[in-house]
Amino acid sequence: MEENKTDIQEEIRPSQLKAMVSLLEDDDHEIVSNVENKLRSLGTSIIPQLEKEWMEKSLIPDVRTKIEDIIHSLQYELLKEKLVEWKTEGAEDLLEGMMLVANYQYPDLNLKYLVRKFEQYYYEAWPEFKENLTEMEQVKILNDVMYNKLKFRPNSKNFHSPSNGMINVVLESKKGNPLSMCVVYLLLAKRLKMPIYGVNLPNLFIVTYKTDKEQFYINVFNNGIIFTTDDIDNYLDQLNLDRLDIYYQPCSNVDIIARALRNLIASFEKLGEYKKSDDIKELLKAIEN
Repeated sequence: MEENKTDIQEEIRPSQLKAMVSLLEDDDHEIVSNVENKLRSLGTSIIPQLEKEWMEKSLIPDVRTKIEDIIHSLQYELLKEKLVEWKTEGAEDLLEGMMLVANYQYPDLNLKYLVRKFEQYYYEAWPEFKENLTEMEQVKILNDVMYNKLKFRPNSKNFHSPSNGMINVVLESKKGNPLSMCVVYLLLAKRLKMPIYGVNLPNLFIVTYKTDKEQFYINVFNNGIIFTTDDIDNYLDQLNLDRLDIYYQPCSNVDIIARALRNLIASFEKLGEYKKSDDIKELLKAIEN
């Protein structure tokens, strides 16, 4: 099937595409529908050409809207493919996974921009790190960088906003939800070679500092407060939940991205944007299979 798509993509010429776009103005709804389906069938490599047609000044608004819808649906399919590819290849880069989540709303967002952001944060932090620091001293310094130097804050006021799950918006606003705040903390810690990992607690995402000799937990959403296994025991008891190992140990990058997608589903549903929540459910299904 993919080979057939590629063949069609290679054969389509700019003049042919322009002719197809012109048919989107037709009064016959069946013709317009067939053209839209044909354009979608050409696959994601046709996006640049469609974007060029979209920029034509002579294009009537109704056709421009139709092209926007086709581009969005193609970008969505491309995003699904990239998410599956990210998982299949090992899901090693958490930042790339978070970028793909944000690509749903910001398709032009690229990894280089995000990497540069974290490089800036790293250079803010690394001069503070000296040799022979204890685990607690390392976390204290990282907390100081996160909350005082970089001034990241929990977004409690707009907790359920979809923007809280978009890594680019979080880096620009310095505000996020528990998961996105933890991701920033995790990625900065990784660059500083600190053994900090995500932990998938019910209703709250946290991180753990874990070595062969020691383990404790950090609530990034609450100014980096440190707590213990006993605190997690009490938390689970209050929720009447079993003390499962997954609530104490590091989770995978796929787990983190799946949770980010679930958060987005809940956010869009609270806003009544059910088409978007359905889209995100499909993305979640794609990486959970």
